[in-house]
Amino acid sequence: MRLRGLRIGILFFSFIAMAQERHSVSKSAGDDNSKFTNVGNISITISNYGVFGHGFRLWPQQPSMQYPRGSGIEHCFVGGLWVGGVTPNGIRVTTGAVDVPSLRSVSEGFEFTTGVDSRVIERSSLADNRFYAPDAISHQDFIADFTDVNTTNPNQNNEPIPNHNPLNINVHLETYAFNFSFADNFVIFNYWIKNLNSFPLDSVHVSLWADLVVRNTNVTPPTVGAPFYDKGGLGYIDTLNMAYAYDYNGDVGLADNYAAMKFLGSTPFKNSTGYQAWQFRNTSDPTYFSPPTDVAKYDKMALGLAPAQIAGIPKPSNFMSMVTVGPFSRIAGGDSVNVVFALIAAKKKSSTPTTDDSPAQKVYLYQASDWAQRTYNGEDRNGNGVEDGDEVWTDNAKPKRYFLPSPPTPPRVKVLPGDKRVDVYWDRSSEASVDPISNEKDFEGYRVYGTRTGADLTVSQDLLGNLNVLGEFDSPVGQIGYNTGFGSVRLAAPMTFPPDTTRYWYKFSVKGLLNGFQYGFAVTAFDSGDSNTGLQSLESSRIQTLRRVLPGTPPAEQPGVNVGVYPNPYYARAYWDGFGERDRKLYFYNLPPRAEIRIYTLAGDVIDQFEHEAAGYNGSDINWFQRFSDGSQQFAGGEHAWDLITQNDQAIATGLYLFTVQNRETGDIQRGKFLVIK
Repeated sequence: MRLRGLRIGILFFSFIAMAQERHSVSKSAGDDNSKFTNVGNISITISNYGVFGHGFRLWPQQPSMQYPRGSGIEHCFVGGLWVGGVTPNGIRVTTGAVDVPSLRSVSEGFEFTTGVDSRVIERSSLADNRFYAPDAISHQDFIADFTDVNTTNPNQNNEPIPNHNPLNINVHLETYAFNFSFADNFVIFNYWIKNLNSFPLDSVHVSLWADLVVRNTNVTPPTVGAPFYDKGGLGYIDTLNMAYAYDYNGDVGLADNYAAMKFLGSTPFKNSTGYQAWQFRNTSDPTYFSPPTDVAKYDKMALGLAPAQIAGIPKPSNFMSMVTVGPFSRIAGGDSVNVVFALIAAKKKSSTPTTDDSPAQKVYLYQASDWAQRTYNGEDRNGNGVEDGDEVWTDNAKPKRYFLPSPPTPPRVKVLPGDKRVDVYWDRSSEASVDPISNEKDFEGYRVYGTRTGADLTVSQDLLGNLNVLGEFDSPVGQIGYNTGFGSVRLAAPMTFPPDTTRYWYKFSVKGLLNGFQYGFAVTAFDSGDSNTGLQSLESSRIQTLRRVLPGTPPAEQPGVNVGVYPNPYYARAYWDGFGERDRKLYFYNLPPRAEIRIYTLAGDVIDQFEHEAAGYNGSDINWFQRFSDGSQQFAGGEHAWDLITQNDQAIATGLYLFTVQNRETGDIQRGKFLVIK
């Protein structure tokens, strides 16, 4: 394992450059922005000071609003809650985040604060999750509390918050994320807003504001500055209460996604929204100006853009987006309102042309919007706030919300890479699953997925889209599928792999793979659906069981096995080659479990050396895996990747090189050579 000073330096200066272009959301003792959703396929940073996303301050280690998870495609610079109302002292608006060019310890417009010892709390409804809690709503809940009462920030040495006129409100936020394959690309934001005054707040509007920006940071990093942000397109669908953004002409075909904010519902009941958009920091445009005062902000919230103004938003552009619900006519002292939004990301139907924003492109966005709304509606199936004759509300004359029809529990999966093969094992826990709506055991079968044979897994933009069905096995008397039975994959006796105590009853082998290539495999369970309600068969999450593995030689436990290198010779610009000097990799194979590898020039100079530990090695010390994997990748144990970069951080030249491999258990040394041709 090695650390290279140049890479650390580049990352440090990247952060400095980024801070000069855009504000960076600060984090201190009580301000917690360390949590991000990762149970599904969308990753959003959640904070306890009214902000979501992190302004790319934590990029690339932590996602801001990334979809698909691990792809590097980001969808939001930063966003936050806005609340505006009329008080006896005039109009007041509290903003969680605004479009400011820089933010140091505190900044105008970031007006929610939190307690010194406060943290974002995580809980999960998944029984095998370490954050399991019986009162959890979703597969991953985050809980945060913040307030606007402070005019100084207690977590930043009580520095003043400029021009902040508090409404005197507390906010309790809960976010809900799911791993179901049909509901893994949205996160619900459930806000309770409490009036702390002795007097009522009148004509209250609540908004979700965001600097939505859809770009592939693997292709165009945020460090490039302003050109990163001015390539977007915006839109608003009033019938769905949803604002959206997309990459208009930035990373052409490599960021073909939508980012969206959607109003789901509220108590008291509201069913429509207004939409605003304005150009970043614009002070002159009569329509698309950034509001500088509380009165101007309130007017933006209360009035909204007319359809012609929405249609007139220029493309491409660097615009802010805001969805507003209200007015709530009066919130009495001590009372609360509940307002719920969703943040959504979805692929476009087609990646070309990128400028196309037709309804046909929004198929997946519409589907995600529908599932988010259905999740919120729950027992209020039509979402009208009334218990209709065909509905039964079970929560004290209120509808039970935030539940979905459930596919079977995903099986526990173990994937073991070997020499030109992979063996996929899974248990049978899915077969005991009970659907929460029908109360029936409706398990039907399993599907095994894998990425394409003979293709190195480097397309990170949509990993799930690169998974193909390798096998499907279902009940021989089932209602759907091929009724294949499970005989071809069921083991005569369960396998265990200590210290793992899971009993694996099924095995599926994939042969003819290429050693050293990265593959992805997953196993899902699906049910039979429900003909009574018209619900189609549901399938468990692929992302939850997805494993990245690299076939290769196992550890050489016995003497007499020759160590080697491949590809040898190594040809630059061949198919195997990477995307630049730092994205290359070759492999040492047939390594003993514990070894020291040294690489020499023909003159005998050591140009690199490193240790191999089969038990924990996964290639994360080289750039290829940092770029094209996520740290979970698994090696077969007898191979070690090298990036053709010396210990002095220099790319090696064309030539013949020598190597030694010393077995650290026995002291035995093997020698060899390899050729690099550039």
